[in-house]
Amino acid sequence: MSFPSRSVVFTFLFSLVYGSVSAQGILLPEGKSEDFSMPHIGRPLLPNRTSYCIEKISVDATVRGQFAKTSVSQTFRNTGSRQLEVSFVFPLPYEGAVDRLTFLVNGREIEAKLLDANQAREIYQGYVRRNQDPALLEWVGTGMFKTSVFPIPAGEKRTVTLEYSQLLRKQGDMIDYLFPLVTAKYTAEPVESLEMRVAITADADLKNIYSPSHDVEIKRDGNRTAVVKYSRTNVLPQSDFRLVAGTDNQEVGANLISYWPQDSEEGFFMLLASPKIQSPDAKQQSKNIVFVVDRSGSMNGKKIEQARKAAKYVLNNLKENDRFNVIAYDTDVESFSPKLEPYLAETRSQGVGFVNGIHSGGSTNIDSALAMAFDNMSNPSIPSYVVFLTDGLPTAGETNEMRIVKNAVKRNAHRSRLISFGVGYDVNSRLIDRLTRENYGQSEYVRPDEDIEAAVSRLFDKISSPILTDVKVQFDLVDETKDGGMSINRVYPSGAFDLFANQQMVIVGRYKESGAATVRVQGEVDGLPESFEFDVHFADRGKGPSNGYIESLWANRRIGEIIDQIDLNGRNQELMDELLRLAKRYGIVTPYTSFLADENQDARNFANLNANRVLAKKGLEDLENSTGEDAFNQRYSKQMLKSAERALPPGIGMGSEGQGNRPGMGDKTGKGLRQNQGNTLYQKGKLLFADNAADVDLKKEAENLVDVVLFSDDYFKLLSENSKEENRLMSSQRLGESLIIRLRGKIHRIK
Repeated sequence: MSFPSRSVVFTFLFSLVYGSVSAQGILLPEGKSEDFSMPHIGRPLLPNRTSYCIEKISVDATVRGQFAKTSVSQTFRNTGSRQLEVSFVFPLPYEGAVDRLTFLVNGREIEAKLLDANQAREIYQGYVRRNQDPALLEWVGTGMFKTSVFPIPAGEKRTVTLEYSQLLRKQGDMIDYLFPLVTAKYTAEPVESLEMRVAITADADLKNIYSPSHDVEIKRDGNRTAVVKYSRTNVLPQSDFRLVAGTDNQEVGANLISYWPQDSEEGFFMLLASPKIQSPDAKQQSKNIVFVVDRSGSMNGKKIEQARKAAKYVLNNLKENDRFNVIAYDTDVESFSPKLEPYLAETRSQGVGFVNGIHSGGSTNIDSALAMAFDNMSNPSIPSYVVFLTDGLPTAGETNEMRIVKNAVKRNAHRSRLISFGVGYDVNSRLIDRLTRENYGQSEYVRPDEDIEAAVSRLFDKISSPILTDVKVQFDLVDETKDGGMSINRVYPSGAFDLFANQQMVIVGRYKESGAATVRVQGEVDGLPESFEFDVHFADRGKGPSNGYIESLWANRRIGEIIDQIDLNGRNQELMDELLRLAKRYGIVTPYTSFLADENQDARNFANLNANRVLAKKGLEDLENSTGEDAFNQRYSKQMLKSAERALPPGIGMGSEGQGNRPGMGDKTGKGLRQNQGNTLYQKGKLLFADNAADVDLKKEAENLVDVVLFSDDYFKLLSENSKEENRLMSSQRLGESLIIRLRGKIHRIK
């Protein structure tokens, strides 16, 4: 494909390396600064000051191979009482990245000039001085496009449209698309409408499509095309939009992305694995499914109705060659059939009839129900799944938690996967987690106000078509002379897993050796071994900073694993300290580290490991509870961390106060946490700690502090010596706060 000589060329992949853009465009005032205030959510405007909001952002992109074309429409509204004379500024991702940009304001093309980094620096710092606002420091060190002045009358709107083309960065067989989206700093209100659409056409089969930043909808039309969408209303974007897509013509495709921080002894990697898109008439691998439903007295009413609907959903969505059974239990255990039945029209109808007859009453005999389910399974070469649902405690038959788990493991002779649904706060959540961990499965938790059918159907859709089972991944360096090989460790999910049609496995881990390597994905299809090999490259130390999101995702899963180990094996001081270090570094709020988001905490506690241990102790004690709302929320949060497919923003609510959102389902953040381009900052009253100074004890370091007055000559001299990343971090400071940050080995207090 020829590349237009006068098109706008954005190589957004390099933007994270050389200085990322964090908003697709902002309005800057012309004239007297006292008449204008840079808009910020939650900050009251001074009387008679003019501001604006962003009503709508619409992005439509087309990706063909390595070439992308993007059209952006952004509508601004003057929220003040005076006419606003503004320029539209588009910061550049790196010097010389843009040749020409087409600007339209309400359909009329206006002039735009390309300014180099030095010219842009003067403009940005001038606005910082006049507006007394560090937020614009985000752009210091980059060039810009700047339009001529245009007016926005009070209360009126202006729509700015821009179009550009870009050559996407390519890593192996993966292309990487980045759209700068963060606008929360520069709007007086949430964005009313945000719509993004990326249409992808590849030259080979599209396997992996992954967004580390957003919970996107992916619609595929054949093996080589897909449309990715993301839309929200009344939203404050928390991060730039990023999308990676990998190609491979094998039946299973795998792509590796890696990152090794300069100051770390190990690197971080993410492996994406997806099977080939199957046609609707393709032969499916057979599977065994046993649905085990609690019909005890506590399931009476709405819950038993939803459970019946969930069971019928499973029966109505089985496939030819599948075998199934349905087991209902209270004090006694009853099954649709004494054995697995082939899935036929007749057996499906009979199974639905059995489900319709399920009614609630009696106690809860979990041990016997699981024994019958596992006894149904007889062929280890066929993937087998037990979908187990309960809303309470074991109250009949064997009631001892550890013996129930031991009995289940003994009965599960054919490695069936146990998928457990804990319904409501009365469930024994610790027992649920023990059972699934020991039986190759996973736990799902359904809140009292959630629909059981929706939860079961959502998961069943994922596991309905196994492609490759008992999958194991092996990594081998090409250069065998390196001692210790890859030294791959702390890989999550750990152990073997199954790969399903239309699904993608996201694997993260650590590595100690860089270089070219071979990845082998091995598993079984209909009981026969299959193996696939892929050439990959693990980044050298200090390389791959644009992939820094992998580090945060790994930290999420590692924290989930630590909590699981503490929960199931008892408290361990070493694990507890690691949990505290990781949670503090990455701003991950759990029930045991909720103090991180508490801006009223004494700043000295934040830097003191012993104090943190005391603060975390109460939450850890709650793990000793097997039932109740606190226990439910703790394990709900734990499972969310363990299965996270993208790094959760710092401060996402995960405590026992109803904030346990599934990934992508909420934008709540702790008041004491702030994020800027992957860096977490911690607020303690009027003190704001950059993550590189998180452990500073202000009393002990009083004599070593370098005090700098905000907006003074020394302040701007400091900016000129900073890297782009350091200035970006300093842009998080707000008026009235003191920022504690380490720059070039010295601790600075900017106030």
